[in-house]
Amino acid sequence: MQSPRERSGVRARAGWMVMGERGRPSALDVCRVLVVFLSLFPAVSLQCKILRCNSEFWASTANSGLEEEFCTALRAYNGCVRRTARTCRGDLAYHSAQHGIEDLMSQHNCSKEGPTSTPRARTPVPPPSPPLLPDSQERSDGPEVCHYERSLSRNAAAPNYTHCGFFGDPHLRTFGDDFQTCKVEGAWPLIHNKYLSVQVTNTPVVPGSLATATSKLTIIFKNFQECVDQKMYHAETDELPAAFADGSKNGGERHGANALRVVEKVPGQHVEIQARYIGTTIVVRQVGRYLTFAVRMPEEVVNSVEEGDDQDLYLCLHGCPANQRIDFRNVRARGAEAKSRSAAGSSGFTYQSAKDKCKERLPVEDLYFQSCVFDLLLSGDINFTMAAYYAFEDVKMLHSNSKRHHIFGKDAFRSGAVRQDGGRLEVILLNILAVFVWLECCTFQL
Repeated sequence: MQSPRERSGVRARAGWMVMGERGRPSALDVCRVLVVFLSLFPAVSLQCKILRCNSEFWASTANSGLEEEFCTALRAYNGCVRRTARTCRGDLAYHSAQHGIEDLMSQHNCSKEGPTSTPRARTPVPPPSPPLLPDSQERSDGPEVCHYERSLSRNAAAPNYTHCGFFGDPHLRTFGDDFQTCKVEGAWPLIHNKYLSVQVTNTPVVPGSLATATSKLTIIFKNFQECVDQKMYHAETDELPAAFADGSKNGGERHGANALRVVEKVPGQHVEIQARYIGTTIVVRQVGRYLTFAVRMPEEVVNSVEEGDDQDLYLCLHGCPANQRIDFRNVRARGAEAKSRSAAGSSGFTYQSAKDKCKERLPVEDLYFQSCVFDLLLSGDINFTMAAYYAFEDVKMLHSNSKRHHIFGKDAFRSGAVRQDGGRLEVILLNILAVFVWLECCTFQL
C-alpha cells in the first residue's frame, strides 16, 4: 500500500469520467465526455479553438468501430489540440483534452507517429442511456489509502492545512493568505494539481463597471487508485446541484467511493464536497445571483504539481495577475467614483452607509468588512453583504489557524511595503556612500 508521500509522486492522470482503471472506454464513452465539455465551456474566448478540436474528434469517432480508424482520428485530434497551445494554455478544457488524449493513446496502443486524417462529419448515433445506479452510501469508506490522515505513517508530521476563498466582486484569499481584489472577467482557473482542477467564470455585475462576480463553477476530481472514479461538479447561477454531473453523490463504484461525497447543506444555497482521500473540503454557496467558493486542502496536495505545468496561472496559488488587481487601499475613492458613474449610485449607498450596513454582519473592520463596503459601493447589491459574511464563516470553519481568520490591510500589503522600504533603504545607503566618496575626494584634493 502506498503512503500519501509515495502517492504524491504517482501521476494521477486527468483521465475522463468514463476512463476507470478497470476497463477501456469505447468511442461512444469518449463522445459522452466530449459532449459534457461542449456544454460546460461555451464561453471560451474566440482565440481558443479547443471546442472545435473536441467537436471534430467527436464527429469522426461517433460510429467508429475499428481500432486503426480510432487511432488515426486520435492523432488528428492530438495535432489539433497542440496547435491551440498558445491561446488555450489557461483553459481547463484544454488541459483535460491533453490528458484525455494521453490516456486514450495508451489504452488503445496508438502510436503517436502515423497517418492522420481530417475528421469527417457524421451523423452521431446517440448512445443508450444506462440506468443510474444508486449510490452505495452504506458501504465502508474503503482502504486506508482512501483516507488521507489515516494513510499517513505514524512518524509523519501532522499535515498542514491551507485555505483559499473566492467571493464577491471578486475577492481572493490565496493559500498563502494574500488577500486581493481582482477584475478577472471570463473563465479563470483557481486550482490545478494531480488530484483536482477548479475553474470559475466571472461576469460583470454592473454594465460598464470593473465589478465582476462568479456565475459558473466547474470542479473536476481526477480518478485515484481504488478510491474514486473521475467526477465533475458544475454549478451556475440558480443551479447549485446536490450531485455530480452524472447524477451520483459519491465517487462511483470503486471500493473507496465514499471517500468523495457531495452533501447538500441548504437546498439551492449551500453544498459541501468532502474529498477525504486527499484531505480536502470544498464549500460552494449561492448568495444572491452569484457563487462563492472556499476550500481546505493539505499543503502536500496543493503542491502536487504536474510535471511541466505552469502553476503561475492558478489564482489560489499565486493570486491574480498584476494587471487584473484592484488596489484595495483606494476603496473609498474607487467606490465614490463608481457611484458617480454607474447605475449603482441610485442605490443611495454612501461610504458611511455602506460601512453601517456591513457592520451589522461583520463587526471587525478587517478585509472581509472592507470587501463588503467595496462591493456595496461598486454594485449597490445588498447580497454582497451576505457573500462577505459567509466567506468569513467558511474561513472560521476551514482555516486551521484561528489567529489568521481576520486579515487586516497592513497584513495584505506588508510584503509590498517591505519591498518598498527595502528600495528606500538602498537609495539611502547609496546616498551615504556618495557623500563619503565626495568627502574622500575633497580631502585628497586638499
